[in-house]
Amino acid sequence: MSVGLLALLDDVAALAKVAAASLDDVASQAMKASVKAAGAVIDDAAVTPSYVKGFEAKRELPIVGRIAWGSLKNKMLFLLPAALILSYFLPWMITPLLMIGGAYLCYEGAEKVFHMFAPHEAEKHEAAIEHTAVDPTSLEEQRVAGAIKTDFILSAEIMTIVLSAIDVDNFWYRAGILAIAGAGITVAIYGTVALIVKADDFGLFLSQKAKTHTGRAFGRGIVVAMPHFMHILSIVGTAAMTWVGGSIIVHGLAGFGVSGIEHMVKDAAAWGAALLPSIAGVASWFVTAFIDFFIGLAVGALMIPVVSYVISPILKAVKGLLPNRTKTA
Repeated sequence: MSVGLLALLDDVAALAKVAAASLDDVASQAMKASVKAAGAVIDDAAVTPSYVKGFEAKRELPIVGRIAWGSLKNKMLFLLPAALILSYFLPWMITPLLMIGGAYLCYEGAEKVFHMFAPHEAEKHEAAIEHTAVDPTSLEEQRVAGAIKTDFILSAEIMTIVLSAIDVDNFWYRAGILAIAGAGITVAIYGTVALIVKADDFGLFLSQKAKTHTGRAFGRGIVVAMPHFMHILSIVGTAAMTWVGGSIIVHGLAGFGVSGIEHMVKDAAAWGAALLPSIAGVASWFVTAFIDFFIGLAVGALMIPVVSYVISPILKAVKGLLPNRTKTA
């Protein structure tokens, strides 16, 4: 019996080692796949802080937390199963769906650029397509809903990039890698966003409570710098949204055989790298992002009248057909 028990314990130990190695492999694959999605992750982190702009300091972290929870649900409940199912049964659908999401990002980015250069016209356009909340609670609900909607598209791109970087065939391993990468990326993005939006409060604390003159001066510097930093980050977020959307459209068109634009972008990126060989990688990325931004801006500009005169009336008509819950309650 003792020999049998020892053999059983040996088997259990061997299984535990295999399981640990498998988990190690899954975690390693998740880390590698997440690195491939770094560009989209940075874009997502740059876009999000703009959604807490204008709210009281005490509402900033709760809003970030709500958006983070919505982002995690986007990834785990919708995008992860959808990515696995589509990649297994309907892989040809992934590109068209991503292109639709890319067009939406282009529209959002172009609308924000439109607002920067023609605020009065942009406000008329926004009033025509949706009700703008006035009281803080309604505005928060509207802002959180908009952030989660935008995050859905960015998360779809992140999860697709991660999925494409996974080099294992086992379905459950792929699901585990995708889940770990999705959760880890969400924590990284919204942890960074939380630090960014609370930096001014930290600066104020230092300016008042630091024991040294240098510490208090550093705190005052943070307080003075953060509004400018947030403004720059808002611009970067708008640009990121637009160039990510443009990039998705360009890659999608190449997938359907219209590869001329993608070749043009790659040639321009190679030219930028050759022009500045000491920073070839940065130059190549900058040229690519620059061209993708203007492509996205053009697509978004075309989408604005489509949304105003086609999509918005259809959505309003559909909403009008649905039962009015406030009246029936």
